[in-house]
Amino acid sequence: MPKAPLLYLNVLIIAACGLIYELLAGTLASYVLGDSITQFSLIIGLYLSALGIGAWLSRFVTRELAARFVDVELAVAVAGGFSAPLLFLGFSRGAFFHVLLYGLVILIGTLVGLELPLLMRILKDNVDFSELVSKVLSFDYVGSLFAAILFPLLLVPRLGLIRTSLLFGLFNAAVGLYGTFLMRALIERGVTGLRIRSAIVIALLATGLFNADRLTRLSEEHLFADPVVYASTSPYQRILITKDRWGFQLFLNGNLQFSSSDEYRYHEALVHPALSSVASPKRVLILGGGDGLALREILRYPSVERITLVDLDPAMTRLYRSFPPLGELNRHSMDDPRVEVVNADAMIWLEETTGARYDAAIVDFPDPSNFALGKLYTTRFYRLLKERLAPHAAVSVQSTSPLFARRSFWCVVRTMEAAGFRVRPYQTTVPAFGVWGFALATINDKPQPYAVPSGLRYLTPSTLSTLFNMPADMGPVDVEINRLDNQILVRYYEEEWRRWS
Repeated sequence: MPKAPLLYLNVLIIAACGLIYELLAGTLASYVLGDSITQFSLIIGLYLSALGIGAWLSRFVTRELAARFVDVELAVAVAGGFSAPLLFLGFSRGAFFHVLLYGLVILIGTLVGLELPLLMRILKDNVDFSELVSKVLSFDYVGSLFAAILFPLLLVPRLGLIRTSLLFGLFNAAVGLYGTFLMRALIERGVTGLRIRSAIVIALLATGLFNADRLTRLSEEHLFADPVVYASTSPYQRILITKDRWGFQLFLNGNLQFSSSDEYRYHEALVHPALSSVASPKRVLILGGGDGLALREILRYPSVERITLVDLDPAMTRLYRSFPPLGELNRHSMDDPRVEVVNADAMIWLEETTGARYDAAIVDFPDPSNFALGKLYTTRFYRLLKERLAPHAAVSVQSTSPLFARRSFWCVVRTMEAAGFRVRPYQTTVPAFGVWGFALATINDKPQPYAVPSGLRYLTPSTLSTLFNMPADMGPVDVEINRLDNQILVRYYEEEWRRWS
């Protein structure tokens, strides 16, 4: 009879692997389909339901339980291990991606649901029933906790999605192979065939792991229209740059952040209305903007003495060194001695920072596509920001598109007003994005931009005023205020942009 403690360890590995596969599926689905709340909720729900289906199907396995357990373990290894590469390759296949995604989730959940009942039946004749149930379930939950902690803190940042998937497939296959030795006395026949199958699966997964970078490049080439010239994974996001004949494009988690061919229109519109609203700004705060492009525009003002740039991800604030064309585009603004770079969560930094007051602030966060980003658009955040500003200061906030996401745009505006700002909405056209919106705000007087610096590629004194003309189809709509306890902006954003995806 196999030793029970070793089989309990198998339970831990099985639970950890199963949850890792579903977290991978949820992450990839949110990259491709957006609507991260719905996707994660649906995938976890499907996985849990499939566990129940697998548990129910286990009743029909009545013979050679140990051998069938090994077969199921190898099936999980193949389906789970190759799930991320398959989903990456299916990104550009439209409706097929949905079928593949949900099919893999149900398949993996069903197989994992088969494993635990089979193990419990293998052990039931040698372990007290109450002890068996308590230990199996305890190790199952511990394995899930283990996976949930490792996934965001170590696995994805250090290994990436594809390598994580293949590595845990190897763990499953190793459990299957080891099971042929641990439960040898219970395998009536065909043990050699089981070991050969295990070896083949391990070899396939090891080959995939060895070629993980090649698989990642292949899958991303299918996802993006242009060649990928730079890619890296930080603890916070996937950073990827593509190149075409007009320049290069930066993507974070699959979402376009800028195109070098037209980014100047976006960054001039983001920075200069706020900076030109303040007479001789000396201290400027940038929240987000780790690419250094907003910083480039701020450095046009000779009165500026100190700029503090707060961006969560060190990989972004160092990207200009890893990818020199970005350094050329931002004119090596990050190396200016007046610039202080702080890698921190902007909301926590605002809560903990005291003393210095800023004459202007530029808020350049990614769109509020999830709760982690949505908190940076709440009344709580804007009140914290207001405390760090001088009474005469001006703020500019990127606020998504007032044409494609009208409720989201006006939610940002109304939320800033609820936090005590006086706000003037404005918009411009950026070819890579279409019509894009911003909010210019002050604490006391109505914000009034003055003349912009000379030598800009897009803005002139005459065009500056036209930014504040909001056409009827971008005009105000009724919206709720975005607060920490409701995050209504995230829901607005997902609903509106889903129509255009």
